[in-house]
Amino acid sequence: MKKIAFLLMALLGTVFAFTPNVMAGGDLSKQDPIVVNLSLGKDGVEKHKFYPEKLTFETGKLYKLVLHNPSDSKHYFTSLPFAAKVWTRKVQVMDDFGPGAKQIGEIKGAIREIEVYPGGTVEWWFVPVSTGTTEYTCSIKYKDEKNHTDKGMKGKITII
Repeated sequence: MKKIAFLLMALLGTVFAFTPNVMAGGDLSKQDPIVVNLSLGKDGVEKHKFYPEKLTFETGKLYKLVLHNPSDSKHYFTSLPFAAKVWTRKVQVMDDFGPGAKQIGEIKGAIREIEVYPGGTVEWWFVPVSTGTTEYTCSIKYKDEKNHTDKGMKGKITII
């Protein structure tokens, strides 16, 4: 029995010695964020569309997803499966878009959906913790029960 335990420990030691790091080191919240801009509609083009429509994130890295709504109607960023795959550091509400923007509010805790008013900007700071592919949509409904997603406002998120 002792020989089996010894052999098992030796085998595990060998496996871990030749396995790349599977655990991240350090304080992940202190990374400089990777900035990803997402426009919720576009002036003069198609307001019921995300720009870009495909987002890719990598686990263990800090991102600042800048959601800007240049259109004349409010929009949502909704993806419950994505929200379940990230650790949210904070969400910041900004008074403007671009270099001179000032933070006017901050939200902490689990985020499930973000609404951005016309001309508004919100920054979602997060670290992906699980891989997968999912969709994101704008689920605002019209009086006729159709929503912005029905008009084509959806995209794809891949976490590697």
